[in-house]
Amino acid sequence: SMHEESLSPRRVRCPYCDAPFDLLLDASQGSQLTWEDCHVCCAPIQVRIDADPIEPEALTVTLGRDDEVL
Repeated sequence: SMHEESLSPRRVRCPYCDAPFDLLLDASQGSQLTWEDCHVCCAPIQVRIDADPIEPEALTVTLGRDDEVL
């Protein structure tokens, strides 16, 4: 189940069209690789989320195109 309190929005930009959007990050999920479709250009965006081992709430977000290796 999704816990609202663990979701935090992160302002990011689409690596294809540069449109800004809010990515909802769930710190309880830890590090992960997921996909988001841009709501403007509909391109598939790779989203890599890295949790800090010391501060699990501190997430690093990397966005890439579908052919990039993150």
